[in-house]
Amino acid sequence: MCGVAGAFQQEDGKRVVAAMTDRLAHRGPDAGGLVELVTPRAAAVLGHRRLSIIDPTAGADQPFARDGLTLVYNGELYNFRELRRELEGRGVTFRTSSDTEVVLAAWRRWGTDALRRFRGMFALAVYDEAAATLTLARDGLGIKPLYVMPRGDGVVFASELKALATALGDELRVDPTTMVASTLYYWVPPTRCALQGVSPLPAGTWETHHADGRTVRGTFWDPVAEAAKAAAGPAPDLRAVVEESVLAHLVADVPVATFLSGGLDSSIITALAHRQDPSLEAYTIAFRAADQRLEAMPDDAHYARRLAAHLGLTLHEIELQPDVAALLPRMVEILDEPIGDPAAINTLLMCDAAREAGVKVLLSGMGADELFGGYRKHLACLIAARYRRTPRVLRRGVRRGVDALPVAAGGRGLRTVRWAQRFCSFADLPEEEAFRRSYSLYDAGELRALLDPDLGASVDALLAEHAATYDDRPVGFDAPGELVNRMCLADARLFMPGLNLSYTDRASMAASTEVRVPFVDREVFAAAFALPSSAKVHGRTQKAALKDAARAWLPAEIVDRPKASFGAPLRAWVSHDLREQLDDVLVGGELVSTGFLRAESVSRLVTDQHTNRRDTSKQLWQLLSLEHWYRQIRTRGVTG
Repeated sequence: MCGVAGAFQQEDGKRVVAAMTDRLAHRGPDAGGLVELVTPRAAAVLGHRRLSIIDPTAGADQPFARDGLTLVYNGELYNFRELRRELEGRGVTFRTSSDTEVVLAAWRRWGTDALRRFRGMFALAVYDEAAATLTLARDGLGIKPLYVMPRGDGVVFASELKALATALGDELRVDPTTMVASTLYYWVPPTRCALQGVSPLPAGTWETHHADGRTVRGTFWDPVAEAAKAAAGPAPDLRAVVEESVLAHLVADVPVATFLSGGLDSSIITALAHRQDPSLEAYTIAFRAADQRLEAMPDDAHYARRLAAHLGLTLHEIELQPDVAALLPRMVEILDEPIGDPAAINTLLMCDAAREAGVKVLLSGMGADELFGGYRKHLACLIAARYRRTPRVLRRGVRRGVDALPVAAGGRGLRTVRWAQRFCSFADLPEEEAFRRSYSLYDAGELRALLDPDLGASVDALLAEHAATYDDRPVGFDAPGELVNRMCLADARLFMPGLNLSYTDRASMAASTEVRVPFVDREVFAAAFALPSSAKVHGRTQKAALKDAARAWLPAEIVDRPKASFGAPLRAWVSHDLREQLDDVLVGGELVSTGFLRAESVSRLVTDQHTNRRDTSKQLWQLLSLEHWYRQIRTRGVTG
């Protein structure tokens, strides 16, 4: 795992790339490099920060150059040994044992066709001196980030947005529609960027920049096409696919550990990894008893301990007692864009602990919920489809009664009430709208009431984008019984890269660690969408197919335990730790004073939280995160 930066056809390229590479030092503390490549036809500057995982020798440092091709690369290629053997069979010789050299040799042999052969996570740039071209590419599922900024006759790129803001802040402006998107979703859709003029390179694509200013683009992996192909073919052995993916993700020349929440997904990864490496250790999170009580949270650490004892592995428990008021602005700076999910704190603190113990690589169970129908929203939307068939007058009465209930009593959160209120907020809506509302923070009317009236067009655009993505699916997914697959495909394209993969990358790299996600893999993706919806959610059993596979690896108490989110005691943090910030930073903040947020609407959210009338902790955490992000980005010279 590393950080990359570069500039093509930029007179000040060396200065810009040096500034960006320095800003990315946390992504690669083991080595750094910068190379300037100037010919009469073109000029390129490539920078790199290295976290050495495979072949940690200096010979594998980057930028990596061979015979007119220069590569900077962030990620891991899990099938690099197989590709190396194939290339050696074609006469290629290698000087290192790194995957970096394999990437460059494959590129020389196959060009952009090599991208379909790569199994892994990557964002890369290749400069071809003879052709005077720079090609950028990003893995098919969007695991690794790459931000691209057209500038003059060329382009500038970096692994993180803050690197571009540091080097070129006075040339950039905040994008208000993306701020609206963050307010709606609490994360940024993968098609959007918080700074105007900068774009994330779309997952599964490449683009080649020519010296004359032309740009040629292509797609090497498309989730809709891949899902259609999988659904039309035979269903593979899911157990074998998952086992093989975990094995592939263990490739490393440094110790590997796992996250272990005690839930199904992380338990699968841990059990399979431990089978291959009995010395493997795991990390888990525990919360303060007072926070758990206020949040009415299950004790996930209990299940993590039980599995660790069952497997005989060492489990490191990290009790979260953070100074949330101080940690929130730091977390916002780490996350790069306005992402308002406190689960990122869990990832950061676990990665910090692992790094202090000398661990550079951790495996995570992320991605299984998106691909196999594991979120509460998936089951809730299925129930809502049936609920809509009940008489409207009955539904109205239920909603009035549920909305009148308090979300806490006697100092203890009432999770059932919160879930019921959440369900009633979308259960009456049409399918796509209900699905969006099941995981976003506001309906369209609430969002417009919160924001500057002039931002109404941005709201409309974002809702239309969500509908277009949801409706873009294989024909076979249109069947009435395929609702779960429709939701899972939308999640794989929006929620997974926009939120979970984004915060995992930023939080882990802030601790100079690499997190690998064996479920977010092209072979697992194909296996997931070869399954019908009924195999994912069967009755009220979610991830049914994955649970069936897991019975070969895990005890029943882990497989059949109730679903628990990888979250944080958010109500406790917002109600206590952040109470002063709600007034001082948010209600009296820049977003209110500039008119982006309406003061009366923000005050109402705060009052509802304090009086337990409604649980608005997620909304308030997101708005506080957005306020901190806005202040921070403006200190880098970016125009608000």
